[in-house]
Amino acid sequence: MFKQRRTGVIILILLSLIAGLATGRDIFFNITYLLGLLLIVSLLWAWSNINWVHLSRLTRTRRTQVGRPLEERFTIRNTSILPKLWIEVRDYSTLPTHFSSKVVNGLGSRASFTWRVNTICKTRGRYRLGPIQLNTSDPFGLFPMQRDLTPTANVVVYPLTLDIHQFALPIGVLPGGDALRRRTHYVTTNAAGVRDYAPGDSFSRIHWPSTARRERLIVKEFELDPLADIWLVVDMAIFSHLSASQEPLPAPGPAKPGELPPWLRWKDEEYQLPDSTEEYTVTIAASLAQHFLRIDRAVGLLAYGQSHEVIQPDRGERQINRILETLAVIRAEGQVAIEDVLDAESKVFPRGTTVIVITPSIHQELATIVRQLARHGLRMVTILIDPQSFGGTYSSGKLAEILQAGSLITYHVSCGDDLTIVLSAGKMRSRYHTLA
Repeated sequence: MFKQRRTGVIILILLSLIAGLATGRDIFFNITYLLGLLLIVSLLWAWSNINWVHLSRLTRTRRTQVGRPLEERFTIRNTSILPKLWIEVRDYSTLPTHFSSKVVNGLGSRASFTWRVNTICKTRGRYRLGPIQLNTSDPFGLFPMQRDLTPTANVVVYPLTLDIHQFALPIGVLPGGDALRRRTHYVTTNAAGVRDYAPGDSFSRIHWPSTARRERLIVKEFELDPLADIWLVVDMAIFSHLSASQEPLPAPGPAKPGELPPWLRWKDEEYQLPDSTEEYTVTIAASLAQHFLRIDRAVGLLAYGQSHEVIQPDRGERQINRILETLAVIRAEGQVAIEDVLDAESKVFPRGTTVIVITPSIHQELATIVRQLARHGLRMVTILIDPQSFGGTYSSGKLAEILQAGSLITYHVSCGDDLTIVLSAGKMRSRYHTLA
């Protein structure tokens, strides 16, 4: 459209020039000069609009979570003495429902304009922020100008995590169980903490760095039974997962009078998980990792998705960030069944390790490999996500019964379940639980 308009002006210039040369009348030459001057002024105007413009983009955090807002602040500044008629800021970010493009009108001399964009994140993953394109033109629309701002950044949206009040684990009699966790006056390989020196404590138990820092004698405390590592094995095989048919959610409209905008209501709104076994699997794994790391357990992650992800067990804030970032980008694109993953990686788990398998599988071969690992000294917990409740043909109920018959802790999750209640032993199906 802009090109056709400019072409029309050029044709008028040629016609008026030809008419002036043919007739010799001054009016045609005046029209020619006027239209030519219009082209020159329009070009200079559009060029000055796109130059001497500075745009800054400030993202409050590059790590957020499903159900939480992502806030960005944009500032466009006119650094010249000439005003800008209009400038379109077009953002090509890949974050869903993140609408940060803006048209700024009447940016005065040395003036600036700031706007803020808040987006409630609905989908986990790693997304690109940018690039940005500036578009403008002269008042007549003859010379559209654009300027590309190529710098980009990434933002990671962590999966949803739910609070788990308690999660039943197998009671161990070998090192690594939960039943014998208590203080001891013996020196063991598991240091539990430090305390002030008491008469009768051995000098070999003195923790000299803490003693020097606190300027009094500090001794180490030990536990009789060290806590075993916990491995989360997540089924990301492409043929195991499915999604229930559902209509896409409509885009949020403007707030009604007297209502808060959506980015201020996010704490009051309950986020609903998509009806997808993949999202349920990832959410359960993230919630369990958060739960165990909060109580100072060493947690590792194993998943065969679009790539093989193995995170060795560790404690602390860095570990939860590492696990959540991995779960944010992993997809159900693996080609290895969960029972084959357990068989191939069984040597990774030391004796006494607690292995939590999260899967929507219905294959009874899974029960066979789980029983084999349990006989080799691993503490097995299985969380079955029922594919039939997501619109599948078959249910995982038969597999759950086989696992329960072997006195193995088994959780059964259906579409629409409250995961906080289910994972807090509310719907656990196992004879082992009654014995504990």
